[in-house]
Amino acid sequence: ETVAFFHPYAHAGGGGERVLWCSIRSVQQRYPEVICVVYTGDMDVTPSELLLQAKKRFGVDIDSKGVRFVFLSCRRWVDASSWPRFTLIGQSLGSLVLGWEALCQFRPEIFIDSMGYAFTLPLFSLLGGCRIGCYVHYPTISTDMLEQVRDRRSGLCNDAKVAGSWLLSSAKLLYYRLFAMLYGLAGSFAEVVLVNSSWTRNHIVALWKMPERTVTTYPPCDTAALAELPLERAQKDFPGKLVLSLAQFRPEKNHALQLRSFSRYLQMQAAAGENDRARLILAGGCRDAGDRARVEALQQLCKELGLREQGGSDWDVSFRTNVPFEEMQNLLAQADVGLHTMRDEHFGISVVEFMAAGAVVIAHNSAGPAMDIVTPLPDGRRTGLLANDDEDYAKKLMEALNEMGPKQRLDTAEAAREAVRHRF
Repeated sequence: ETVAFFHPYAHAGGGGERVLWCSIRSVQQRYPEVICVVYTGDMDVTPSELLLQAKKRFGVDIDSKGVRFVFLSCRRWVDASSWPRFTLIGQSLGSLVLGWEALCQFRPEIFIDSMGYAFTLPLFSLLGGCRIGCYVHYPTISTDMLEQVRDRRSGLCNDAKVAGSWLLSSAKLLYYRLFAMLYGLAGSFAEVVLVNSSWTRNHIVALWKMPERTVTTYPPCDTAALAELPLERAQKDFPGKLVLSLAQFRPEKNHALQLRSFSRYLQMQAAAGENDRARLILAGGCRDAGDRARVEALQQLCKELGLREQGGSDWDVSFRTNVPFEEMQNLLAQADVGLHTMRDEHFGISVVEFMAAGAVVIAHNSAGPAMDIVTPLPDGRRTGLLANDDEDYAKKLMEALNEMGPKQRLDTAEAAREAVRHRF
């Protein structure tokens, strides 16, 4: 018997890939006779390189004898850069092209979409005769997106030009509503739907209307190993405190907000006469030319904000791309504050990792982090801080780095670790 995972970007090195490799490891451990197949568009890497990354990036050992890779040449059809307009429907139709290539190369008994390409579900069900499951990290369209367009609010999925026009907003709202109907129809072919958070579940149930088939399954987080780290922070190779960000360099992660907030924090610190040194490290996966261009844009923003990039002994910000598992654990052991800035983050694996490792987390006050993770313990102890905008983040940085005493910091870190250690 074969179980196939549709994961066109298996080499990306983000939270979704952690779910992929941990899922395959779980299948191998529980059903060793089952062969796992991965559909991926990573034509420039070998199977051994993919498995090596699973080991180095996530600490996940995969038995190479029990996994096969099907390499797909049409991945450009699901790349957002291929659809500068009508991106949602373009990528969804593109996933049918890529899915057809996958099905023609190999037909599995069980098909699992592990990356959010819901339109492949009816394809493999109707034409492939497969049993269907999926793991939803983030709904392709959400009721929040519909509300944003309806209310004519600009944002990541609704640019200012559209928001400023009644006609364009009406047309886009119609487009979104029609797409939401198609998205719900595609999702209805899933026999089992796993979602990664309460926020994602609420949206998927609203759109797919299958609450009885929908189960909240938090992503795998390495809380056990991280919880073994001392709450007292490890020795750093530079003086001062460390603010750490762990996130792929994608637009929605909003690294620019981190830089603006950190710059504002340094101004507030100077105005208050505080002289404790703090530095910001942004570590994360860099998948392609688009991600590399975003890193370069962030480096330029550092110059505009007067933030000194690492290059000598006196620096404010450091960029670390594609860090291996060991280096990531070292950074987590050293971090005084863990910084997260994505609005409507579906879950927030990095937030859980910060809390397990003993850092005081500052996360965006929305979706997964606010609903499932950075929540008070039953006895009322707080487990971290939540923020909304540049000024709010700067104030929370001031609180975590300068206003909290050693005991208060340790109490918060201990409560955070207790909150996540056995829940995720």
